[in-house]
Amino acid sequence: MKDQFYNYIQNLQDTITSKLEQIDGKASFKEDLWEREEGGGGRTRVIENGAIFEKGGVNISAVHGPLNPAMQEYFGVGDVNFFACGLSLVIHPKSPMIPTVHANWRYFEMYDKDGTTLDQWFGGGQDLTPYYLFEEDAIHFHQVSKNACDKHDPDFYLEYKKRCDLYFWNAHRNEARGIGGLFFDYLKDSEEHSIADWYNFVTEVGNSFLEAYVPIVEKRKELEYDQNHRNWQEIRRGRYVEFNLVHDKGTLFGLKTNGRIESILMSLPPHVQWVYDHHSEPGSEEAKIIEVLEKPKDWV
Repeated sequence: MKDQFYNYIQNLQDTITSKLEQIDGKASFKEDLWEREEGGGGRTRVIENGAIFEKGGVNISAVHGPLNPAMQEYFGVGDVNFFACGLSLVIHPKSPMIPTVHANWRYFEMYDKDGTTLDQWFGGGQDLTPYYLFEEDAIHFHQVSKNACDKHDPDFYLEYKKRCDLYFWNAHRNEARGIGGLFFDYLKDSEEHSIADWYNFVTEVGNSFLEAYVPIVEKRKELEYDQNHRNWQEIRRGRYVEFNLVHDKGTLFGLKTNGRIESILMSLPPHVQWVYDHHSEPGSEEAKIIEVLEKPKDWV
């Protein structure tokens, strides 16, 4: 399974980066191959200063070795080995009218010292962070995500949409990071779903990503904006940074397993503002997005 999924994310990385380069038309992804001292490595691809994409990364990694004490405590296990692979992407467009997008699809195995598999599971999801709210874009993103879920179980979308709303919640701000999407974790072999079933589901969601995001980019890329729009975008990006550094489990896992710092922190946008006690004007377009972020909405 680990070889099958790693092969999948290698191909998916090629598909996504090729499409995003085509849309941007100016910048291309720079590739950086890296190795982890304890075992494994990855292939980082970053795009910067493009016509459409100000900064973005589409990264894959496969790392393995002894699970360190901090993560042993986190998982409630003893001295075990692990294997983890996944694709993680964050795209920050230049235009405030185009939303930031994040996605991740990952697989994890744990073994005893004799090499016997003790546990294995899938996780991941995809979510959207707009700066200005176009409801039809939110509906489109969620509808594509729901369509992918419905091919496998009619209950998946509502369950994983709710988990996404709960996970991407900036508790210290009492607001969502964005308008959500899907989030799932610890998808394990069970009576209802085999690990092969979960592979088929997770890859279905991965294959839906470009369909969910690209039409939004195409629709909004020509919209005009001014410095006031950019200021608002950068203020909201600050909240994005806060979530990733305070709450995000992927960032925590990467830092505690001696992951590659440049790859872990590639999710951070290049231009951000923190304005003291900032409040949007009541009734403004900026206030409109805040209303949605304070209470998750059912989009489809």
